[in-house]
Order: sequence, then C-alpha cells, then structure tokens
Amino acid sequence: MSDKVLQLEEVTKSIKTQTIVQPISFSLEPGDVLALCGGNGAGKSTILRMITGIVKPTAGTIRVNGLQWAKDRKTYADSIGYMPDDFQFGDALTAQETLQFYASLRNAPKERVTELLQMTGLKEFGHKKVSAYSKGMRQRLLFAQAMLAKPPLLILDEPTNGLDPFWMDSFSALVRQNAKEGQTIVFSTHQLNVAEQTADQVIFLDAGQVRYSGSADQLKQQYRNAGGLYGAFSDLVAVY
Repeated sequence: MSDKVLQLEEVTKSIKTQTIVQPISFSLEPGDVLALCGGNGAGKSTILRMITGIVKPTAGTIRVNGLQWAKDRKTYADSIGYMPDDFQFGDALTAQETLQFYASLRNAPKERVTELLQMTGLKEFGHKKVSAYSKGMRQRLLFAQAMLAKPPLLILDEPTNGLDPFWMDSFSALVRQNAKEGQTIVFSTHQLNVAEQTADQVIFLDAGQVRYSGSADQLKQQYRNAGGLYGAFSDLVAVY
C-alpha cells in the first residue's frame, strides 16, 4: 500500500466541449491539510466529487491509499469521510438518530455518536429534529457525519459556510487535531482566513485552472506585508 493517502495525477474534467477542471496533480500524506481556494465556478467542488467517486474524471488517475475507485469501490469509499456542500437530512429524524443511522452504515460504535455531538456543540440539541436546525447547526451535523468512522481521508466541501466566528475557529481546531492524529483532510473554501488558519497546503483555482499549488506557510511568509493569503490570492489569481 502506498504511503500517500491521496494522489491525483493529471486529472481533468470536461463536459462536452467545456473544460471544467484543467490538469491538476498533487499528493498528500497522513496528517496533511489541503485547502482548495477559489470563487464560484473555480472547480473546487468538482475536484472533491471526483476524489469521492461521485463524478468520473475525464482523464487522469486518482488514488486513495493506493486504490482506484473503479477497481476497489468499497475499500476506496470506506477510506473517505465526505461532507457535501449541501444536504437535506430526513425531516423526521433528530440529530442523534441521524448520526446513529450513518454510524450503522459505517460500522462506527454508538459511543462515537455521543462523542461527535459533544465535539460539534450539538449534544444539547441531539434530540431536536434536524428540520428545526439552523444552517450552521446543519453544517456541524454534516461535519460530524463525515468524521464518524475516523476515515484516513476527510473530504469537506465548503465546511464553514453558515458558521459563526466561534465555530469557524472551532472547525480549524478540530481539523488541526484530526491532522495531528494522522488524518488527511482536503477542504474547499472561498474564505481565505479559514484556509490561512487551518491548512498547511493550498491550491488556488481560477476557472478550473491551478494558479498556485504548494505550501501555505511559504505564501504567508512571502506575502506577510501584503495581507498573507489574501494578498497572495489577489496577486496570483486576479492578474489572469
């Protein structure tokens, strides 16, 4: 088995004559945290959906723990915890019931549900129906769902949308703690402050094309007098 948790090699996505994602390549090891940064239509969600197997790449190769989706779907899928950018939970279920359902699908222990409700600040509201949850609470529940089985790879699509400043900071802390324990995390965001606080690697995307791929610390140092990642993004993306 490869020591790389995630590998993308010249991956592209086209729909008819339109190229949605230009060739992209990167690899991540245990404990790496990567932020895909860009505006609407940059290709962030498409890349994440290709990694999870929801969308098939037009060209290139994606491997998770050395496996490819088409050759070993179950083991591949079991290696990933996925948080979509939006999802409608069952209106009749409480948060606790929702996590218990997903825990049964992922063979996660029951005590993991209680642990994650506590971790995401939802324990007090665990017996409340999800239909009554705010946007931020649903986002935290989605995050908890992705973490249930402690997969080696977390894929999070715009995870901080709808979160207040406290839970944005808490999200960053949880991600960094998971990474410290060896989990690899890829998340998309248009909030550069979240990327700066959370990621050790960044990819800047613009209209499906990679404008920068590499160390977040290197960029922050290089642009320390020009707004950190904000200055870097403006310089490396807006000029095109």
